[in-house]
Amino acid sequence: MNVLLIGGGGREHALAWKLKQSPLLDTLYCAPGNAGIAEVAELASLDIGDHDAVASFCLENAIGLVIIGPEAPLVAGLTDDLEAHGIKVFGPSQAAARLEGSKGFTKDLCARAAIPTASYARFADAASAKAYLARQTLPIVIKADGLAAGKGVTIAETKSEAEAAIDACFGGAFGDAGAELVIEEFLRGEEASFFALVDGTTALPLATAQDHKRAYDGDQGPNTGGMGAYSPAPVMTPALCRRVMAEIIEPTVRAMADAGTKFKGVLYAGLMIEDGAPKLVEYNVRFGDPECQALMLRLNSDLLPALLATAEGRLDGVALEWSDDPALCVVMAAKGYPGAYAKGTEIKGLAEAAREPGVQIFHAGTRRDGSRVLADGGRVLGVTARGRDIREAQARAYAAVDKIDWSGGFCRRDIGWRAVERDKESSEPAGCAAPLQ
Repeated sequence: MNVLLIGGGGREHALAWKLKQSPLLDTLYCAPGNAGIAEVAELASLDIGDHDAVASFCLENAIGLVIIGPEAPLVAGLTDDLEAHGIKVFGPSQAAARLEGSKGFTKDLCARAAIPTASYARFADAASAKAYLARQTLPIVIKADGLAAGKGVTIAETKSEAEAAIDACFGGAFGDAGAELVIEEFLRGEEASFFALVDGTTALPLATAQDHKRAYDGDQGPNTGGMGAYSPAPVMTPALCRRVMAEIIEPTVRAMADAGTKFKGVLYAGLMIEDGAPKLVEYNVRFGDPECQALMLRLNSDLLPALLATAEGRLDGVALEWSDDPALCVVMAAKGYPGAYAKGTEIKGLAEAAREPGVQIFHAGTRRDGSRVLADGGRVLGVTARGRDIREAQARAYAAVDKIDWSGGFCRRDIGWRAVERDKESSEPAGCAAPLQ
């Protein structure tokens, strides 16, 4: 089978690396890809925003499955346009992708389906939003309704900070994504991520993870797209995983089907755990980045048949095997990220770093210039390692980081701190899937 993978980040490199191992795969194409993906796939020169061009490429190259990595093409309806040409796609329709594309849509769905989440209200103008704000307790969360490249969320500690976030949203700071906003109750507890494949009716639990959003050690500094992650999340016990499936994932799948917008793809539930109870913070409709990097190192099964079964609506009976060994990903970012940063700095020592035991280096924002690898984005590398326990995974990842010669980059030195402080191995066997069968 020929496969086209859409995307060019660390998530897509991890997916490409895993897909390349499948005996079902003939040729793997990727658009646009990056320097690391080019080592395991043929890069296709495609404008992924030109859906007709993507469809033509698929038909000309006998593509048996398209796997869409990022959220933007899903929200833009790429799945619908490819399926209209009879092309199989892993990824939800435009209507179903609203679970990530509109925070208000998801909150309303939670209200209808009695899914536990923060209390909220939706607004289309600043005056009514501020009037509501005046009656709320602080801190409080202000969210642009649409996709804002991870920059549309403010956790406001003061009323003036909250009002400034409202003004920024309606003042055009996030473009069309800020045409509406959601004001949410601030949830306390421990965050975790839960992933499940969904074929429209059946949901197959995958694994759990925790990521680190803040730029600097000690969870300090600005929010980013993610500075590291590890899997599994020790907080996600088998009993808690079952609650998430029963109270959050399965009601969502039913509600989407009942609305005539069946969800097919991967559901990534961002959770807050307080006193052993899960609440949904948000949904993403694709694998997380950098969570995907850690997940792929733990997955022992062939990924391609599972994604194909999801696209074809036959997940019932599919089972995946996961390693009990944890995996940890350290993101190396360009200095200045998530603010302004320089491109084009050279990265050396990658081959030597990759020889560390249990290590796989996934590229995100990179490009090749002859034999040189250059930084070409904010988050540039995902140095990922598996170990017998979280301490070993962490030690292996940082041993590899220390062999990478890149003066233009930085990373956090405490990825996995919460799991390490627990000083025990995760209680989540087999990626949370086995206890649910």
